[in-house]
Amino acid sequence: MDRRSILKHAGIAGVLAAGAAPAVHAQASIRWRLASSFPKSLDTIYGTAEVFSKKVSEATSGKFQISVHAGGELMPAFGVVDGVQNASVEMAHTAPYYFYGKDPTFCLGCAVPFGLN
Repeated sequence: MDRRSILKHAGIAGVLAAGAAPAVHAQASIRWRLASSFPKSLDTIYGTAEVFSKKVSEATSGKFQISVHAGGELMPAFGVVDGVQNASVEMAHTAPYYFYGKDPTFCLGCAVPFGLN
């Protein structure tokens, strides 16, 4: 058995398989809703969600769109975690320590000093 012959045929098979692979550009666009706990008047906090949405859209050539909704538009400001858990919305923009009553580990994300890094 000739090793070079095997490598040659494996290479040809690889090229043919790559040509038969589906194109990435054929994927449908994705639309998610982001519910924020913050009002539009807090432009430094609420604005970060809008910037994030814009950057995701730019990075995916518009294939992944995230619509940002201020607190109270889709659900109460402190109901965003419930909204994600119930699949009413796909994303939440909030401060995790607001939901300490649901689970104390929510505080590890932004409220425990000298926590995880």
